[in-house]
Amino acid sequence: FNLGATLARWLDEHAHEVYARIVADEHAYYQAHGVGNGLAMPIHHTILPLARRRDKICQIRWGIASFIHRFGHLPEGMWLPEMAVDLETLELMAKEDIQFTVLSDQQVRGDLVDGAGPYRVRLPGRREIAVFVRDRALSDALSFGMPSPEGVEAWMQEHLEWRARRDGLLLIATDGETFGHHHRQGVEVLDRLLTRASALGLTPTTLGLYYRQHPPRAEVKVVDNTSWSCAHGLDRWAIGCSCTSGDSRWKGALRRALDNLACELGAVYVCEAQRLGLDPWPLRDRYIAVILGQMDGMALLSENGASHLTGDQARRLLWLLEAQFYRQRMYASCTFFFEDLDRHEPRYAIANAVRALALTRYATGEDLTPGFRRDLRLAVSGRTGRTGADLLDELLQ
Repeated sequence: FNLGATLARWLDEHAHEVYARIVADEHAYYQAHGVGNGLAMPIHHTILPLARRRDKICQIRWGIASFIHRFGHLPEGMWLPEMAVDLETLELMAKEDIQFTVLSDQQVRGDLVDGAGPYRVRLPGRREIAVFVRDRALSDALSFGMPSPEGVEAWMQEHLEWRARRDGLLLIATDGETFGHHHRQGVEVLDRLLTRASALGLTPTTLGLYYRQHPPRAEVKVVDNTSWSCAHGLDRWAIGCSCTSGDSRWKGALRRALDNLACELGAVYVCEAQRLGLDPWPLRDRYIAVILGQMDGMALLSENGASHLTGDQARRLLWLLEAQFYRQRMYASCTFFFEDLDRHEPRYAIANAVRALALTRYATGEDLTPGFRRDLRLAVSGRTGRTGADLLDELLQ
């Protein structure tokens, strides 16, 4: 399983008993097996292949730090948002000691002789990472053809019985909200599946444990710029495609607006950090400790060679670091996932931009809003005719 930072925070605050059970179970599993059941994930559910290299590093490092903060141990694996993948992302994950991830069968090339794997993927710089390959047809059969609890045995006979005769790992990977949210009886169905798997000779396991017991033997190649939820590579989040109905050109316009703003926010931050004699990117990577409440901003600066700053200099720099956090959060994948601009997901992205703009203005007196508004005018809702600029002005009121 993986637990995103937003959901984890909500559970901790509003359903703490559930959150505490998840953490305790992960801790117990790790103590028993020396590996965890949880996977880390990039902290803001960003489509990493569409991000700049420097931002990929930040998302991966922040995701690992968040995982350690919650579960108390290093993650072995990392879940990629929407399984969106390119070789550079895998290379950067491997550099951070991530050992494996999960992809779908249409995202790899090679003979899947070991079932779901794991398989070795060779990376630049003589690095490598392992991938587990989910059974897409089986995963979809459960996600979109969920049986009733009473129909589980018939479903298993149709979909699992013949697959169980094959050697190797059988992997179902799907959204957690499938069980209980999309399908109200999904939790009971999943429980019955796991309980009755042994009747077919199947033994439930976890990826971390299986990886340790069965190191990769065969090799596959990854198909760059692919995902599990778009038939057009990454177009669903980049420029729009027929995966969503209606006119999706707003997606490209919104992404360009966010990208232009991200560049401007980054330039302001880098200029200020370098003016103060600091390396901006390692400092930003370590800022996650402040977000997680592990230390305050002044302690972060002191530990990273900035104890010489005046109070005013430190305050400005911390505002710009906080702006970088909101700048990262503009790119949550759900911003571009659905069919229309005039929804709460794109609004959320623009709201994060508004906060980053305000913090930058506090720090420097510079207002980058006019250029952002100009770019947002080109993003138009096909349903209501409202533009991104309209959403921006609504949020600014």
